Amino acid sequence: MAKLYFKYGAMGSSKTANALITKFNYEERGMKVWLIKPSTDNRDGAAAVRSRIGLSADAYVVTPDVDLFAEFAKRTDCNVIIADECQFLSPAQIDQLRRIVDELDVPVLCFGLRTDFLTHTFEGSHRLFEVADSITEIKTICECGKKAIVNARIDGEGRVLTEGGQILIGGNDSYVAMCHSCWVNAIKAQKKSEEK
Repeated sequence: MAKLYFKYGAMGSSKTANALITKFNYEERGMKVWLIKPSTDNRDGAAAVRSRIGLSADAYVVTPDVDLFAEFAKRTDCNVIIADECQFLSPAQIDQLRRIVDELDVPVLCFGLRTDFLTHTFEGSHRLFEVADSITEIKTICECGKKAIVNARIDGEGRVLTEGGQILIGGNDSYVAMCHSCWVNAIKAQKKSEEK
């Protein structure tokens, strides 16, 4: 029986690398993969999925109006779906992926972030926590050595930001993975220095 998988982690935990390695493993066994990514993620070009370690592949770009069940129905030769940056998919699109698993018995593997820079859940991730069959954390570490769970947004001087829109596409220049205590302590230290 096929399952809906959600593999999440903080920035820098190699989620995209894991997605592309999984794609390679399926294809090495002669299976056809439908690699998808939301149009929101345009950091590496419209249709490119690229990891920080240099792996890359072309993907189908999912715009907010795409019905993934209807789109997948046109692809009769696909054995599996891999979604990168799934946090940017809408709850309805997550439900469409769920329907593909249930009605068409096709496995769907979703890779993405759990929360934004203020530790609030993304819509797509929230829905996956509600309906995924399997939920796995891809771990990474804070500079202090503890497990990182916060995607801290930083400015050009490395200061942790606490205001702004939920979505800001960026890489190591815009985000750093931190444990919760380091994130809180960084914010406190910044406020203290501002008061002087």
